[in-house]
Amino acid sequence: MGLSWQQGPLSPGAVGEFLTPDPLPERLLFAERLRRRLRVRFAGEWIADGEDVTLLHEPGRYPVAYFRLEDVKPGVLQRSDHVTRHRELGATSWFTVAEGKRETERAAWQYVDLPAHAGRLEGRIAFAWRAMDAFYEEDERILGHAADAYHRIDIRRTSRRLEVRDGDHVVARSAHPIVLYESGFAPRWYVPRTDIDESALTPVGGRTFCPYKGLASYYDIGASQRAAWSYQDAYAEMGRVSGLVSFEPNKVAVFLDGERLKLEPGQNVLPHGTDRGLDLDEVRTR
Repeated sequence: MGLSWQQGPLSPGAVGEFLTPDPLPERLLFAERLRRRLRVRFAGEWIADGEDVTLLHEPGRYPVAYFRLEDVKPGVLQRSDHVTRHRELGATSWFTVAEGKRETERAAWQYVDLPAHAGRLEGRIAFAWRAMDAFYEEDERILGHAADAYHRIDIRRTSRRLEVRDGDHVVARSAHPIVLYESGFAPRWYVPRTDIDESALTPVGGRTFCPYKGLASYYDIGASQRAAWSYQDAYAEMGRVSGLVSFEPNKVAVFLDGERLKLEPGQNVLPHGTDRGLDLDEVRTR
């Protein structure tokens, strides 16, 4: 979750509410300084390098980074005739990004008719994430989208008892699962493989990518498709759940201390998509 996407407070599917006497506008946009050096790689060259980057949080979208024009390499932006209109921010001019022999159309944009209250985006350029080769904070590649300071993950050990059943078949039974708390989401319970009947797990193709945890692999359980998943080689920061398995409570029966879990609000996840065209080695060695 972030400030404005998934179930964040500014997203359409927010799980909380603002305690105000009057309703807020249907959509709220929030812009802030990123406070991190961000760089953009394209056609083997650094085409943007900024420490004064503005991050725009827009309802239903991942955060987008906007660079000052002076932080963009001269000559790489070619303004096109394509103009669209943003519902709050006005006319949007699109650019072809060109470096060496490579050109990508509609790979960057700029708001050219901003309302007065959105002046902090004046003269700034955003690059389409997937049109670029890579984005970096300092010397480390950032995958998926710009970092969101409002996203947090906490992992805790617990002695609560968790059991997973597929009909009468006990798929997992553990007295020491791991619980993962992620901003805006309901808790996710991860089970060591020693507590699982792995013969019940059928690996299936199609992985998804989380910028914070890594690549997730999925399993069918009986007739229930993609009923479990595992970050088999999670990022070092998430090492405590690496290789463990979590189960979807709306696809198999998951019991915590004898009480069956339900798919509560905030537990639906919008994945980034199957691998998102990323080089898997780059994901693993991020």
